Amino acid sequence: MWEISHNQNLKGQVAIVTGATRGIGAACARALARSGCHIVIIDILSAEEIAKAIESEFPDIRALAMQVDIRKKEEVQKAVSETVQRLGRIDILVNNAGTVSRLGLEEMNVEDWQRDIDTNLLGTFLFMQAVIYPHMKSQGYGKIINISSISGIIGGVMSALPGSNGGRSGPAYSASKGGVIALTKWIAKEVGEHGIYCNSIAPGSVVTALTKGVNYPLDGQPIKRMGDPEDIAEAVVFLASPASNYVTGQVLKVCGGLAIG
Repeated sequence: MWEISHNQNLKGQVAIVTGATRGIGAACARALARSGCHIVIIDILSAEEIAKAIESEFPDIRALAMQVDIRKKEEVQKAVSETVQRLGRIDILVNNAGTVSRLGLEEMNVEDWQRDIDTNLLGTFLFMQAVIYPHMKSQGYGKIINISSISGIIGGVMSALPGSNGGRSGPAYSASKGGVIALTKWIAKEVGEHGIYCNSIAPGSVVTALTKGVNYPLDGQPIKRMGDPEDIAEAVVFLASPASNYVTGQVLKVCGGLAIG
């Protein structure tokens, strides 16, 4: 496992990471724990296993597991309240949980559209609202990192599924991630005066369960490999740390150069 950011000191801070049982979210949780953060792992799946693994690897770190449907306001508010009750504060929020439909416009139905919009965009909004007001605002500090996608910038990443000409991330995914980017900028303007920073990371193709079996053409990409979850996690640690204390409302493209420009 990578340890590029091991010199960042976030000791004693509390970070919430959504969608953190595997892939990018799990890598972010571990990187933040390595940097000294206590971690709250939010997922619709059971997160007990990764919480135990983090506490075993980092004995000074507390890792809480919470099974939450981020599309439901009551569950989000309960998770935020429990975090403050048990750990005392919230310093960092990483909105990572997401879904992706690869259906095209003609095939997509309302249910498929709504799933990506609700998970990727509504869930991000609900967590930011619940964490900022009153918690980050009252303490006068907070770092929010929203995981978007270059699909929200360039309109979907070209790919192919085995036995099919399709596979490009669909219109709901692109629209939801574009919405996350716009919402990030709006929030940054709203809360900067309260000492709260809000930025987004836009990954390109990354090796995770969501991309298993999907073939991405890399010929036109300057760095000719797919990303690893740790590539994204290192960028998250930077934006969560004091190293980015004059950075807000930005979209950091971590995509091997695919979306240069």
